[in-house]
Amino acid sequence: MAALKSWLPEAHLAAFLDTHGALNERLCVGLSGGRDSVLLLHAAAALHLEGLTALHVHHGLSPNADRWVAFCEHRCAALGIPLTVVRTSVERGQGGGLEAAARTARYRAFADYGAQTLLLAHHQDDQAETVLFNLLRGSGVSGAAGIPPVRFLGAVRILRPWLDVPGDVIARHAEGLGWVEDESNANPAFSRNFLRHEILPRLRRRFSACSRLLAQAGGHFAEADSLLGELAEIDWARCREGEAARLTTLRQLSSSRLKNLLRWRLRQLGWRVPVAARLDEFVRQLQHSAPDRHPALYLPEGCLRVSGRALHWQPGDSATPGDPAPSNLVE
Repeated sequence: MAALKSWLPEAHLAAFLDTHGALNERLCVGLSGGRDSVLLLHAAAALHLEGLTALHVHHGLSPNADRWVAFCEHRCAALGIPLTVVRTSVERGQGGGLEAAARTARYRAFADYGAQTLLLAHHQDDQAETVLFNLLRGSGVSGAAGIPPVRFLGAVRILRPWLDVPGDVIARHAEGLGWVEDESNANPAFSRNFLRHEILPRLRRRFSACSRLLAQAGGHFAEADSLLGELAEIDWARCREGEAARLTTLRQLSSSRLKNLLRWRLRQLGWRVPVAARLDEFVRQLQHSAPDRHPALYLPEGCLRVSGRALHWQPGDSATPGDPAPSNLVE
């Protein structure tokens, strides 16, 4: 805690970038115009990083969206940092709600932008909120791991240098900078806002270190998820037959180990993982179906299908009458 009293945004950022070998990369700050991203922009500017740019995603969901663009343009011009504004549309009705749809659109813009490394300003309170939110959704180990400090999105590496920094420390250092407020962040109808404004403050009054401890728990889950990934790689090497998996070898695995392998493989392919009930049923069919049966699991990205004594992943084969809607598919 003493170290945080002397915490400096630019020093922390420089140390993080050095640790991850990113000081000489083409860096881009994801700039929403909110407090946290504005402080990150100023910290990056203070380091005089060569080729530094900023990216603002315009979702078009708020009547104030154009004002946020103008703010970001003015701030970047004052700092001498080139800004790119990407206008994107949010696909509604795909399940997961408006928050999830906006997040999907935003990350699609990140992936398409072309930066080598993108910096995002999520901090420890955001991590705690995400861990709690995912636990309440019934997520597995991967979801409970929360926000990763390093993530690859296609060819873009995403770095989050402030995940270990409490939100109040960020707020203290952002005083006087000026930023914009997204009015939707105050709407308790959104689940994350409900947790942020009503649940987590109450938890902190009873458990003062709850944000740090939830974030710490997320780190433990991340370690467990990494180990499960290593186990899945071992199992994949044993059962792999080209891009398919031998059914006889799959059936030698326990149900838990088989589900772990299937989840890992789906994530490797960039496919969404089905809800637990659907995956449980598919695994039961894989393990016990008669030789003349061909179990199949349809997902938005394609189909898992048994054919020729092997399990195949068939991209694009996803639309069949009566299949559950994509809204009941979660990570």
